[in-house]
Amino acid sequence: MIKQLLFTGVIIASRNLCNLSCDGFVVISRNSLKNRYIPSKATSTNLKAVQASGLWNAGNKFGKGPFRYYDGFDKWMEPFPQTDRDAMPEYFQIPEGAYEIIMNKPCGIVFEEMEIGRGVKVTELVEGGNAAKLGDAIQPGDVLIGVTAVKNVGAKWERRLIPAINLSFDTVVAAIGSNEPRWGCSNVILMFARNEYSDEIKTFMDFFEPPRDNPWKL
Repeated sequence: MIKQLLFTGVIIASRNLCNLSCDGFVVISRNSLKNRYIPSKATSTNLKAVQASGLWNAGNKFGKGPFRYYDGFDKWMEPFPQTDRDAMPEYFQIPEGAYEIIMNKPCGIVFEEMEIGRGVKVTELVEGGNAAKLGDAIQPGDVLIGVTAVKNVGAKWERRLIPAINLSFDTVVAAIGSNEPRWGCSNVILMFARNEYSDEIKTFMDFFEPPRDNPWKL
């Protein structure tokens, strides 16, 4: 069954469609917690160094600092000093086979769930839609690996790029829908992998995994 979700302009091909809420936060389904990618031991030391840099704030610091709003990868990485870039170069460039798209909503993308409750890929672009207007930038078969989402805690909020490879379709759609003008969002940012989800891309996406004690942890 294919249903069109008008509030995001994304079409999801799935067997089941759950009720969604997009009131400034991401809806998390139980299925999205299964089979999650766990960072390898080889990258865990570097990840701790990155997380200790103030990238993730919690408590009274949530919603503050230079990392409270994701507006593209290059801008996101600007606060880091050259010493970090030299020590962890794998985190400072989008790896081969992956790309980021900044686009307006509605997206006009047809997504198909890859497994029940886990991951989505592009099956086609809606003719005349915003994605189709980008030419061949987004192609059928591309796998969604990251998406911007807004999360609010009390009166505070943040927009982050969250890993999407293990998210259910309803969580992905809710994340896209949360990029609303009331949170200062004039676009939505999507990150895709083409051809394969390589080990290099997995390591890169570890950078966007929040620590366990952070409100963003799914």
